[in-house]
Amino acid sequence: MCGIVGYIGKQDATPIIIDGLGRLEYRGYDSAGVAVIHDGHIHLRRDVGKLSNLRDKVQADPLSGSIGIGHTRWATHGAPAERNAHPHISMDGEFVVVHNGIVENYLDLKHELMAEGVKFQSDTDTEVIVQLIERFAYNGAHGNLTEATRKAVSYLRGAHAIVVMSRAKPDEMVAVRIGNAGGVALGLGEGENFIASDIPAILEHTRRMIFLETRQIATITADSYHIQTLDSQPVQVDIQDIPYDPVTAAKGEFKHFMQKEIFEQARSLTDTIRGRIDFECGEALLPDLNLTVKQAQALNRIVTVACGTSYYSGLVGKFFIEQMARLNVEVDYGSEYRYRDPIIDANTAVLAITQSGETVDTLAAMEEARAKHATLWSIVNNIGSQAMRVSDGTITMNAGPEIGVASTKAFTASIVDQYLLALHLGSLRGTLTTEQRQQYAFDLGRLPDLVGRALETEAQVQALAALLHHYRDFLYLGRGINYPIALEGALKLKEISYIHAEGYPAGEMKHGPIALIDDQMPVLCIALKDALYEKMISQIEQAKARGGIVIAIATEGDTLIASKADHVLYVPETPTLLSPVVAVIPLQLLAYHIAVLRGADVDQPRNLAKSVTVE
Repeated sequence: MCGIVGYIGKQDATPIIIDGLGRLEYRGYDSAGVAVIHDGHIHLRRDVGKLSNLRDKVQADPLSGSIGIGHTRWATHGAPAERNAHPHISMDGEFVVVHNGIVENYLDLKHELMAEGVKFQSDTDTEVIVQLIERFAYNGAHGNLTEATRKAVSYLRGAHAIVVMSRAKPDEMVAVRIGNAGGVALGLGEGENFIASDIPAILEHTRRMIFLETRQIATITADSYHIQTLDSQPVQVDIQDIPYDPVTAAKGEFKHFMQKEIFEQARSLTDTIRGRIDFECGEALLPDLNLTVKQAQALNRIVTVACGTSYYSGLVGKFFIEQMARLNVEVDYGSEYRYRDPIIDANTAVLAITQSGETVDTLAAMEEARAKHATLWSIVNNIGSQAMRVSDGTITMNAGPEIGVASTKAFTASIVDQYLLALHLGSLRGTLTTEQRQQYAFDLGRLPDLVGRALETEAQVQALAALLHHYRDFLYLGRGINYPIALEGALKLKEISYIHAEGYPAGEMKHGPIALIDDQMPVLCIALKDALYEKMISQIEQAKARGGIVIAIATEGDTLIASKADHVLYVPETPTLLSPVVAVIPLQLLAYHIAVLRGADVDQPRNLAKSVTVE
């Protein structure tokens, strides 16, 4: 969960940057680095492992300067190694960059640049950014750092947060935000300015901050800042005064932790993907799963055990594993599993999904599986938790701290982790061709940007919430892989707004729930353009015929559905297997805004706990 810190002013940048990175350590990383400009040269120190390793390297070989950038990185492209750690320098040594996000089209750009004679020094996707900047600085931008950066980022696909420096411009730096790969905060001081991916990194130095919106580019000096859109339109921004209060500061620009965590999902998904995909050959890299080819091929069944939101995540993961790995998957409630003498043998893998890793019902199910000699895996967010300790293999969510009791980013991260598991199993079991693996990997690389685009529906969702928050009953409908998202959408509304809501497979509506539909029951229908689209249109028409108020989650460009539903929330077109991750975003936002309008305690809803440790 990469951290960015930048400084320009009169002080020595190095300690400010490294201390700032230390305040972002909670986000996780596998390498760190810092770059400063001094006497017309870029000086760079990088190392793998903990930030203390970088501190030791800087102490042994000091560097100083009044302008610098630093980064903590989870590997995406290229293994954790010094050569792959950020910052990255251009071939001629003119420019240096740090970056959060995934360059979806980096292979095409890299091959294009190599054909022009560019020699790459790392295995990362990030390096194409700095090489592009150097190309345009020499060709058309005439040394203008902002224009070279603007031109370079126009070639990138995906969501990104980028900070750039040039040794020829030691009095300025440029920051860009595209989509929701992570925040970019500008901290304003007296004769000095700061950049950070999260407020705590720079709060010690200033409370006056500006938050870049998507598709904005900022040129920063020690005494000034200038913000434009990527289309060169000037932007008037509000300066926010952040109170020196750790809880309030951690929320940043958001009213509640839940809202912040919803908006962190493009970044948290990037972080759970980092270092786990070889995009060139389509391989999932899960060394902590401790799974061999022989073990994978011997499996005859997977049983997923989980509770609440994690259970619905498991229902989505069932589609992944059965399609990619051709393994039968059963999904069971952890609270019920051990009470029915389940059939398990040594060729069964039991997969526990638990955000906290301490949920007592899930742990009890794991004990039952262990007693019957199953292989035991876990997907957890809390590193070092009990579920992780007792497992034979683990996939960590890497979602970062989730403060809101109602899970959002851990839900989507655990879905992606199951996608990685399915791809890994499919490769080991030989059920996927190389071309299929590559396509699945490519689709996954696009996901953070698609989620970022789905988050742009918030204003429309907020307006819809104002129309719906007084209703007392809701019905959520979905089919196929998006049926579990109907369940999850209903659960979110129940948890935080205290409105009665039910999720159903849409084909079951006529087997009971249709009797409830009238003009006092809004019906949420997930109706994306997939193989079951026409079936969902039929369900919408049936709900409308009974007077129901229909809200559809639909694919961008779908004009038919606007004539069928009362309200439509559009999400970007997404590969079907990954569509649940995108479809759930407006449902999370709707639950959140309805709860706020009803005056509920969003982050700490009544009667609920973040980790359920009693049966």
